[in-house]
Amino acid sequence: MELTPLFITILAVTGLISGVINTIAGGGSNLTLPALMMMGLPADAANATNRVGVFMQSVAAVQGFASRGKMPTHDLKGIMIPLCVGGLLGSISASFMPVSFLKPVLLFTMLSLSTVILFRPSTVFPDEGEESLLVKGNAKAWWMLLFAGWYGGFVQAGVGFILIAAIAGSLRYDLVRTNALKVLAAGAFTLIALSVFIWRDQVVWIPGLILAASTIVGARIGVRLSLKVDPKFMKWFLFVMTLVASAAAFI
Repeated sequence: MELTPLFITILAVTGLISGVINTIAGGGSNLTLPALMMMGLPADAANATNRVGVFMQSVAAVQGFASRGKMPTHDLKGIMIPLCVGGLLGSISASFMPVSFLKPVLLFTMLSLSTVILFRPSTVFPDEGEESLLVKGNAKAWWMLLFAGWYGGFVQAGVGFILIAAIAGSLRYDLVRTNALKVLAAGAFTLIALSVFIWRDQVVWIPGLILAASTIVGARIGVRLSLKVDPKFMKWFLFVMTLVASAAAFI
């Protein structure tokens, strides 16, 4: 693999866009994974290397939301336990199985979610002023969070939408706080997955660090946008991005 100026530019630009998209919605890895594979990385190494940028953009986004008082903390333990357990199981699975295994799952999940957003938006998006729920005693939310963690540990692409469905749909958080919890959750299970990939020596560090630098900038932009954008626009943006993720599952 040769890091040419063209490839560095592609990584920087896709990383920046990915950081914005992942912070306000999801699906940014549908850009960065193909960019890494275009450079000649095999699928398993691209999947592992991509996590460097995802983790760093998550840290930047968490700091951004927390500094603006938009990070809910009253049920973090309940949310993080199933996510981290799932992330560990998913990353171990990904280390030994091909990423293509999940393409049908990604396609089904994205098409289902886009259909729900279009025809039954209240299923995913709570009404204004609706109180959030706790994970304790909510079996549906617990299993959705476990699946989101497993999926995110296995392959990053599309996990933001699953996290939104679990956090906003099952726990009824508004979109801003859902995004805050989403990036915190993504950072947590990505750290677990990254640890497994480092242990397996599957991370290619130079392109990973280039992605990390650009996704940090994108994440900071994404935090600002998510606080200013109209919720109705956000719902349509999520709908469009789920369709994009669906199309990516065919590739």
